[in-house]
Amino acid sequence: MTANTGKTAWKHEALYTALRAEIGSTLRPHDPLPSERELVARFGVSRATVRQAVGRLEEEGLVYRAQGSGTFVADPATISKSLALTSFSEDMRSRRLTPDSRLLDFTLTEAGVAVARDLSLSPGAEVAHIRRLRLADGLPMCIEEVWLPTERVGELDAAVVGGSLYGALGARGVQPHHADQVIAATVVDADQAALLGVAPYSPALRVDRITYDQAGVAIERAESMYRADRYDFRITVIRRTS
Repeated sequence: MTANTGKTAWKHEALYTALRAEIGSTLRPHDPLPSERELVARFGVSRATVRQAVGRLEEEGLVYRAQGSGTFVADPATISKSLALTSFSEDMRSRRLTPDSRLLDFTLTEAGVAVARDLSLSPGAEVAHIRRLRLADGLPMCIEEVWLPTERVGELDAAVVGGSLYGALGARGVQPHHADQVIAATVVDADQAALLGVAPYSPALRVDRITYDQAGVAIERAESMYRADRYDFRITVIRRTS
């Protein structure tokens, strides 16, 4: 590493640390971050260094961008999920929250028609069916229901599915690579509300996902119900010009 590279890295770390400290003290949720120009002048760094530091804060869910308006401090009561394919545990740890799971149901069963279709299996093929309550720092965040084809991911037991499924799959050489995902607004029923600690018919986000490995083989079918007051999805969209 050259002297200039080391100096740039030091400036990026110093700026990141300073902004993170301000977010935890003087800047409140939804307050705007200083503009790039202000940060360049204030810290004596380049625009590239500013963008790198702010981008890191955004990746950690500490700030969010509003197109045409600037960058703002995120509300710590809301977990913002990007469209990167990450597990719940990875999302929570990236925000310095402790992920946890409460196993509600675990069975080895036969794939029904819908599950077999989505996982490209023959009806009746064995799948692991897992239902879990996912928590962050002890607070219920979502109810997750997952089907995994055992012929592709190997045999599973209750001890394995208690933590990060993606971590368990990776340890077996099964690497989630991409997913088709549908997000829809809905409400929770009485049973779901009791698990999530909210009132019946509270707003929620339902996320249906089919995950594939690098060869394009389906390895997971998941249905998740997220508390809408604690979770959102942030999507970058680009306008195409004719």
